[in-house]
Amino acid sequence: MAMEPGVPCRRCEYCRKGSYHLCGDKVFAATPPYDGTLAKYYINAADFCYKLPDTMSLEEGAMAEPVSVALAIAKTAELKAHQTVLVVGYGPIGILCQAVARAWGAAKVIGVDVVDSRLALAASYGADGTYKPERKAAGIDAMEHAEATAADLKEKMGLGDGADVVLECSGAEPCVQLGIYAAKPGGTFVQAGMGKEVVEFPITTVCTQGLTVKGSIRYLAGCYPAAIDLISKGKIDVKPLITHRFPFEQSEEAFGLVHQGRSDVFKVMIAGVQE
Repeated sequence: MAMEPGVPCRRCEYCRKGSYHLCGDKVFAATPPYDGTLAKYYINAADFCYKLPDTMSLEEGAMAEPVSVALAIAKTAELKAHQTVLVVGYGPIGILCQAVARAWGAAKVIGVDVVDSRLALAASYGADGTYKPERKAAGIDAMEHAEATAADLKEKMGLGDGADVVLECSGAEPCVQLGIYAAKPGGTFVQAGMGKEVVEFPITTVCTQGLTVKGSIRYLAGCYPAAIDLISKGKIDVKPLITHRFPFEQSEEAFGLVHQGRSDVFKVMIAGVQE
C-alpha cells in the first residue's frame, strides 16, 4: 500500500474543481501541527491509499511519492511528446522529471547541474546531454552571466533558440535565472525547486520572449495512481536511486545523513517498524 500523505478538505472551491493541491485546509503529514508517518501506526483516508501491484516492492511503493511530484511538474508544464526538455537541478526530483519526460516521449532531454556525480547519474538515466555551468566570477553581473551561460548551453546542447520546456528543480537563484534565458520564445518554464523566497528574476525576458511561467507544488489529482503504474510497468526504474537504507530505530541517523548534503546520498530509505 502506498499512502498519499496529504488529505484535503474535499469541500472548498479548489477541491471541488479538482485542484485539491491548493486546498488551504489540507492535512499534510509532517507539516506542523500534524505529525509525520514515522510511526508504527498511521491513520490515513482510505481514498488516499493505493494498493500496490504484486510486482512492486514496498521500497518501490515508497518511491511513488517523488515520482508523483515529478508527474505533477510535467503535468503543470503540459509536457508533450517530441518536445525538447531542459531539467535544471539533478536531485531526486530532477532525475525523476527526466524519467517522466522520457516516458512521455520527449524528443530531447538535457540535464544541468554543478555536481559531476549527479550529471553522471543523469547520463545513466538516459539524458541526451548534460551541462555543467561555470560559477559566476566576482564582479560579474548575475543576469549577464545567466544570459551568457544560457547562450553557451543552447549552442553546446544543440537547442537552437532554446528548450520548449524548462523544469527548474533546484531552487537556486542562478539556476532560476539560467532557466528563463534557456527557454525558447513561447516556451514554458516551471518552477518546482524552492530556495530563497525572493530572488532576482529576469521578468523583462519573460515578457519579451512570451514565456509561460508556472509554479508546481506536491501532486495533482491522478499523479499517485500514474506513478504506481509507471513504476510497476518498468517505465521508470526507481531502484538505482535508493543509495542508503536504515532500520526504523536509526531514523535520526538517516535524517542526519540527508542533512549533510553529500553528493553520494540520493534517496534514503527507512524501513517500517518490525514486529
